Amino acid sequence: MRAITRGRRQITKGDGGSHWISFSDMLSSLLLVFILALMVSIYQYFSVLDVKTRELETQRVELDRTQLSLVQKEEDLKTAQAELMGKEEEVASIQIQLQQQEDELKAAQTALKTQKDEQAVLQLQLLAQETSLNEMQLAMNAQQRQIDDLLGVRTQIIADLSQAFAQSNLNVKVNEDTGDIMLDSSLLFQSGGDILLPAGQMQLAQLIPVYLSVLMRPEYDNYVAEIVIEGHTDSKGSYLFNLQLSQDRALGVATYMLELPNLTPAQRSKLQAILTAKGRSYSDRVFYPDGSENMDASRRVEIQFRLKDSEMIQKMNEILLQGR
Repeated sequence: MRAITRGRRQITKGDGGSHWISFSDMLSSLLLVFILALMVSIYQYFSVLDVKTRELETQRVELDRTQLSLVQKEEDLKTAQAELMGKEEEVASIQIQLQQQEDELKAAQTALKTQKDEQAVLQLQLLAQETSLNEMQLAMNAQQRQIDDLLGVRTQIIADLSQAFAQSNLNVKVNEDTGDIMLDSSLLFQSGGDILLPAGQMQLAQLIPVYLSVLMRPEYDNYVAEIVIEGHTDSKGSYLFNLQLSQDRALGVATYMLELPNLTPAQRSKLQAILTAKGRSYSDRVFYPDGSENMDASRRVEIQFRLKDSEMIQKMNEILLQGR
């Protein structure tokens, strides 16, 4: 140890007064440097920490804001989901309504098609009815012309009969509406009898040729359908007795008419085709204005003529009377 000490001393002495840094001083310097470096490092650390802390605080605030925004967005999303559910329900309701409307539209289209089909059928029926109506109108026009002709013919025959009787100086009254001729039974037959009296035969001999000369004119061939001899009685006696009596009297006049000697075979043949006789008993009596029976007027024989389609005219007259 002494040798070492001496050696150190010698060395010190040998520097000639130079300052030598001791080992401890170096350690102290190194420690100071280390401390300074450590302090600088700590300072830097705390500086960085402060910066990072502020950054973290900023990030935390931003995160809080982001969380609040997320919460708000979540609430908005829930609200949107609720609204969406409401919209979905509305859409479902609208879809149901649309389906109902579609079903109603299909039903309406089906009904419209049915109506169109019915309308087409009705149009066909209407067309058929129109065609039938036109045909009926044509037929009615033709019938109207026939009626006009028949009415004109009846009027002309009545006028010709009246003129012929007047020219023959026969006091015979012709009904202006029907053309009927009324003969007094008392001049033709005895009371209750059916045999023509001479006076009756004379009256018929004068009247019948003039009557037939008019009815058998060529211009009336297509119109005269029937000549009717009607016998009538008063109400004395039973209906059946008077029915037989009136029938026999009508037949007597018809027989006399057919047996006229001045008839040509053609006239007699035609007269046989259109001449009829019938008894009416007392079913069509004649009455006084006070309602009592005119016995003399009820006992009669009527000579009538019927035109072709006269029944049609009568029915149409009845229809016209009903339409008034």
